[in-house]
Amino acid sequence: MAVIAHEEGGSLVAKAVEAVKAYIREHHLHVGDALPGEGYFAEQLGVSRAVMREAFGGLAALKLIDVANGRRAKVGALDGSIIAASLDHALSTDQIRVADIWDVRRTIEMRTAALAARNATPVQAARIVAISEAMAKDDQPHEQTTEDDIDFHLAIAEASGNALFNQIVISFVPLMRVAVPQAWSTRQSSEERTDILGRHRRLARAIANRDPREAEEAMAAHFDEAIGALLR
Repeated sequence: MAVIAHEEGGSLVAKAVEAVKAYIREHHLHVGDALPGEGYFAEQLGVSRAVMREAFGGLAALKLIDVANGRRAKVGALDGSIIAASLDHALSTDQIRVADIWDVRRTIEMRTAALAARNATPVQAARIVAISEAMAKDDQPHEQTTEDDIDFHLAIAEASGNALFNQIVISFVPLMRVAVPQAWSTRQSSEERTDILGRHRRLARAIANRDPREAEEAMAAHFDEAIGALLR
């Protein structure tokens, strides 16, 4: 490992961060594998422990490594919360609109629905159907309905078999906790609520029946009606 030349503190930290990432790549480490300590990298890179402590902290903030007191740092897992934080920042600073996010989400979730219809295990498919049925048992939308609705979409994303799609959908959860109750609030009559619940069941059945085209179409219809009404 090459020694880092002494430069400004910020630059040293940035270079140390890149060196740790390179170490993970070059040693073919995977999620949960332990990394050498700060002292090892400090010696190899010719920097202070303070620089490495800051570098490790930055990597931990990005969920690239897991750091716990008294334990060696480990390679971190893909985490949708990082994407969520970036989306929240972009929204709050008017870089994107809510409509932009739901347009992207619609496209992604149409694909996850189709993949779930192809890849879901019997247990996963049964869970998706069970969640859709549980939502129908509520006489009036409330907090549990919101959680069931979110779980429904997360279960489909997980069943897609694509870890990246799964984490992207997870990244939408903070926004879903706001938008889902609002979407339900646009459905005041029992007929309207029955209609949207029916759309969930149609989607669940398509996945259970292993019909990718029907699943994709059902997800698109769900977004066009429920989320579309909210955005209008």
